[in-house]
Amino acid sequence: MAGAVLNRPRAVRAFKVLVAFMAFLPLAILLSRLVGSGLGPDPGQQITESLGIAAFQLLLATLALTPLKRWTGWVGWLRVRRMLGLFTFFYAVLHLLAFLQFILGWGDVWATFTKRPYIIAGFLAFVLLIPLAVTSTNSMMRRLGRRWKTLHRSVYVIVLLAWVHFFWQARSDIGEMLAYGVVVLVLLVVRVRWSRLLRAGRRGAPSA
Repeated sequence: MAGAVLNRPRAVRAFKVLVAFMAFLPLAILLSRLVGSGLGPDPGQQITESLGIAAFQLLLATLALTPLKRWTGWVGWLRVRRMLGLFTFFYAVLHLLAFLQFILGWGDVWATFTKRPYIIAGFLAFVLLIPLAVTSTNSMMRRLGRRWKTLHRSVYVIVLLAWVHFFWQARSDIGEMLAYGVVVLVLLVVRVRWSRLLRAGRRGAPSA
């Protein structure tokens, strides 16, 4: 009974609205702190870090949706996957722009880029996100066919690069970064285990 109620279009739409609200929340909190001068002595650093962490958290949430669907059987999780992925890209763009504006400076991009490994990791993660955002539409899914799934598997490389990006620049919050690392590891293990089960199922299936 509960499952039937949750699968109703109205329930799924309400869930989408809730997820969209939660995804906008980090930006709203950041703007309220900015207006209220609650970003401390280095607002630029706080803005950059907050946007980056929001992008990373949304990326982790996006990756968690498929396991949640498999464990609960509720299709509503997958209905917000594209939206969360686009929110991830949105925050990643804001993070990059804030980093260039407040931290790196627009004139010293290349010189600093080659000297700081964490910047390279973060930039690679961002570059890999671009084709995922561009190909997130239904028309691109149809056009790419099976190649679409292959392309979007790069999200697991992206999440590793993103974690490395934050871990290498972690200071006093290294414990938080290690906790994120555990989450990343769990998501990767779940993905590998599921892939092996699928391959074993195909091998064991009787041929027509």
